[in-house]
Amino acid sequence: MELMGVSVALLAMFAGFGLLIGILFGFFGMGGSFLVTPALLVLGYEPNVAVGSGLAFVFGTSVIATLKHRDLGQVDYKLGVSMIIGTTLGIEVGRLGLEYLLHIGLADSIVSVAYVALLGGIGAFVTREALRGGGGGISHDVDENDDDDHDIPDIAKKIQSYHIPPMISLRGGITVSLWMVLIVAFFTGLLSGFLGVGGGFIRMPALFYAIGVPVPVAVGTDLFEIVFSGGIGSFLYAQSGAVDLSIVAPLLAGSALGARLGAAATSLVDEEGIKVYFGVMLLLGAFAVAIRQVGNFLGIDVLNTVSLVVIVGAALLVAGAVVLSSIRELRTASDGTVHSTAD
Repeated sequence: MELMGVSVALLAMFAGFGLLIGILFGFFGMGGSFLVTPALLVLGYEPNVAVGSGLAFVFGTSVIATLKHRDLGQVDYKLGVSMIIGTTLGIEVGRLGLEYLLHIGLADSIVSVAYVALLGGIGAFVTREALRGGGGGISHDVDENDDDDHDIPDIAKKIQSYHIPPMISLRGGITVSLWMVLIVAFFTGLLSGFLGVGGGFIRMPALFYAIGVPVPVAVGTDLFEIVFSGGIGSFLYAQSGAVDLSIVAPLLAGSALGARLGAAATSLVDEEGIKVYFGVMLLLGAFAVAIRQVGNFLGIDVLNTVSLVVIVGAALLVAGAVVLSSIRELRTASDGTVHSTAD
């Protein structure tokens, strides 16, 4: 049985995958298309379709998650608009680069290698910071109105010390050069256009480590910015017919619930124990893409299936950890209320 020219089983898989990724996207402000795009590549979709559909998915999911973070007061609109300026240019440069690689037949290999390098590098960094007890750019336990800079990374303090006009004031008592914000935005936009990622798995840690934005605000503002970068990127790819609605629609159907759950969990979960899982998820994503490339190079088709299983398993691992931790916190709060009432 088919719907929209796609088997019901595949549509159900996309919807379930969307639910998992929606939870990650809402919780971490990242974790959307950097898993979707490799999964589509593993399933045999053309690189431009995988990238374009991934961006369209990011756009829809980020709208849902941003609304929740707005309700939590975790969006800095001044920072978000500044990021949009640099991101827009970066997306167009990245898109043109991918189109050129498609023309010369190198897109699939280069995109896959880039994923392995980026996911592996960021995953190793986050895992190392988590094991060392560092912030890892992921914890939400930061008071966004706290002007004390003891939680600001040293590199961010150094960057904030460079007063290159124009300077802008951000939430959390941060003052930084607009040029630094634009540079971060450009390179993450470049990734969005070239790799089909929202850029959040680099931009959100960059906002924390390079600029010093409190992490709750970095997460919410990152999602706000992705609304625009994902929208612009998917529009540009849709013009060339590279957005497949039979992929995007079921993914969004599943992520609509997941993104709201993930965003709500940020106010419940102390994710000190989840940071390592997030880093491992990135490493597994890199491993999955590497397996696929080896399988293609050696002509071993079964490795494509193994790659897909690893990608889905990575999303399931971390999304499950978030949900279980949220349930545990709710039960603890409920037990505390009952005991208090009894007393």
